[in-house]
Amino acid sequence: MKVDLFDFDLPQDRIALRPAEPRDSARLLVLDGDRRADHIVSELPALLRAGDCLVFNDTRVIPAQLEGRRGEARIGATLHKRQDLRRWHAFIRNAKRLRIGDEIEFPADVRAIAEARNADGSFLLRFLGDDPVEVLLDRAGRMPLPPYIASKREADERDRADYQTMFAREKGAVAAPTAALHFTPALMTALAQAGIGHETLTLHVGAGTFLPVKAEDTADHRMHAEWGRIDTATAERLNAVRGKGGRVIAVGTTSLRLLESAASEDGRIQAFEGDTEIFITPGYGFRAIDGLMTNFHLPKSTLFMLVSALMGRERMLAAYAHAIASGYRFYSYGDASLLLP
Repeated sequence: MKVDLFDFDLPQDRIALRPAEPRDSARLLVLDGDRRADHIVSELPALLRAGDCLVFNDTRVIPAQLEGRRGEARIGATLHKRQDLRRWHAFIRNAKRLRIGDEIEFPADVRAIAEARNADGSFLLRFLGDDPVEVLLDRAGRMPLPPYIASKREADERDRADYQTMFAREKGAVAAPTAALHFTPALMTALAQAGIGHETLTLHVGAGTFLPVKAEDTADHRMHAEWGRIDTATAERLNAVRGKGGRVIAVGTTSLRLLESAASEDGRIQAFEGDTEIFITPGYGFRAIDGLMTNFHLPKSTLFMLVSALMGRERMLAAYAHAIASGYRFYSYGDASLLLP
């Protein structure tokens, strides 16, 4: 399909720069088949059914954005995927000033060697010293806010809490699974009292999620790989939910993509550990999920293509037009939608 089919105009003042307070006071646009209604996130227990199960991503965002120097040249690095204990793939700003074998000096005596250049233009960096890379990042890094926020303000200390979900446990993401930012302990208690369960999986979200689709046709776009895991017990419990007539509802496109990567042809969710490059566009047959809660996405992005695959492109364009006209807040710190095909 032509990428331009997924374009729409978004006023800059609709881009949220801070999350709602409290988190579950964010607005929630519900699409239930052809029905559309405006709600708030705290009303979610009344919008789902007893026996449904929400699936959250428990990845934890690391301070993966670094500013350093190679000689006199300023070098920016955004880590996006771990290679091993000491090496990470990174998107580099001012990459024309960096060559294989160069050493980059970051603050707090953190140093890395540019070991290789990848086909997509990113670099493989090897961090020097004995401290774990996560310790080095805590010393020298900052939270990797999405470009559409970072271009408007600097990341600050507040973002270290704001840009983590209440489920964040497994370190390794360089972007938050932002649909889950709306959940609070009080909301989780209310959901449990309504008979709505929850499970967690892990997908370490990479910075590739923010990369623009440069191809003119979706068939020519290649997704960046991200590492994920679903254990056997979690897979069995999710299959049991559907076996009893409940719905598996992914909280965030990251949870959805991992569930779909782990599903067999008959729709059963299997244990999974490894990389996924799944790219979901209209025409895809969903196997593992029955609904999705997600934030509002960028024009012509792979994530807007995904929600269009779930609900239909025309329906999603109309829903986004309604959201824009109604003052919904967009993107990572913005409001949410509940999509029930």
